[in-house]
Amino acid sequence: MISVPVCIRTSAALMRKACPPRRQDTHKGDYGRVLLLSGAEGYTGAPVLAARAALRTGAGLIFTGVPRAVYPIVAGKLTAPMVFPLPDCGGKLSLEALPAILERLKIADACLLGPGLGRSADLDQLIPKIIEACRCPLVLDADGINAVAGHIDVLRGAACPVILTPHEGEFRRLYPDAPADRLAGAMALSEKTGAVVLRKGHETIVTDGKRVFVNRTGNAGMATGGSGDVLAGILTALLGQGVPPLLAAAAGAWLHGRAGDLAADRLGQYALAPGDLLEAIPRLLP
Repeated sequence: MISVPVCIRTSAALMRKACPPRRQDTHKGDYGRVLLLSGAEGYTGAPVLAARAALRTGAGLIFTGVPRAVYPIVAGKLTAPMVFPLPDCGGKLSLEALPAILERLKIADACLLGPGLGRSADLDQLIPKIIEACRCPLVLDADGINAVAGHIDVLRGAACPVILTPHEGEFRRLYPDAPADRLAGAMALSEKTGAVVLRKGHETIVTDGKRVFVNRTGNAGMATGGSGDVLAGILTALLGQGVPPLLAAAAGAWLHGRAGDLAADRLGQYALAPGDLLEAIPRLLP
């Protein structure tokens, strides 16, 4: 039986700990080289939102790998993040992309794997191979999570720190036998995989299986496609800057939700769009 610890509420103080004021004698290399693997035909917004969120959260260098079929679209929407094409099949990343991805991983300080990738037989093979090879902190999100559902042993065997970011549907696909209680289920998944689990939803739960944070920022206006891509970019940027995974997940959840609250205060919940979160993030950082 899992003993339930005291739940710590996320706060601005956590964000200040994760993102202290910057020293003047620094350069872009000091703030992380992050690799984002995202996107597919029909899902070109995911890599754009994730990359822009990573940029807003202070990542020094952002490399965004997308299927060759959507490269012109994504590259046309991003300026500072560096976009590069990868081999694809049917508009989704193919297994042939693995060598190029492994080369990029060698210089990455953090990696995001999953937003908008879609589902395919090639991806079901490719994603576990990337996880096995990764040595930098990894955010596994969206279709990255879906690809390992049914064989999550690959997560237990990972040689890198992992943050899992499932919403409720992804959580159930990943761990169908989880305890019904949201907190107990999140802790059990963390113990089972060795990953930090950020279980999204009303009062997001963040846990490493021992310590627990509960996030109470955010609002119903954020229940729209693309909000999770913004969160994924935030988390990857924090990891790339050397923030420990549990702190990155807890502080990132607070920042994401608080940015949504600021945007909703200005625009209302019905009109809220993921891009509005990006505009609010600078108001919450040094």
